[in-house]
Amino acid sequence: MSDQISITGIHAFGFHGVYDHERRDGQDFFVDVLIDLSLAKASQSDALKDTVDYGRICDIVIEEIAGPPCALIEKLAGNIGDQLLKTFKPIKKIKVTVHKPAAPVDAQVLDIAVTVERSR
Repeated sequence: MSDQISITGIHAFGFHGVYDHERRDGQDFFVDVLIDLSLAKASQSDALKDTVDYGRICDIVIEEIAGPPCALIEKLAGNIGDQLLKTFKPIKKIKVTVHKPAAPVDAQVLDIAVTVERSR
């Protein structure tokens, strides 16, 4: 299957992290999703019912970011992937990348990110 939907840079504020100050103060998180599914029917019908709702995908990602804290972004990414698979039956495979640009490390970095892949 070569059909994909990509959403990049979904932003929300969350309280994920190992350290107390991360869970107290929070920080910005950004999420990218790459979804494999068949778009054959939607490309013919031009109907939302034949694809997945991008707005609802973004809403779910934001709910997960802003929801109960995880110690690891690995867990957050997995939660997002699992929830999207559960919600949208047409999704065959999904890659979720969680970016934590303000991760507390002793090095100057542009970004720290984790990518997980889930499939049916």
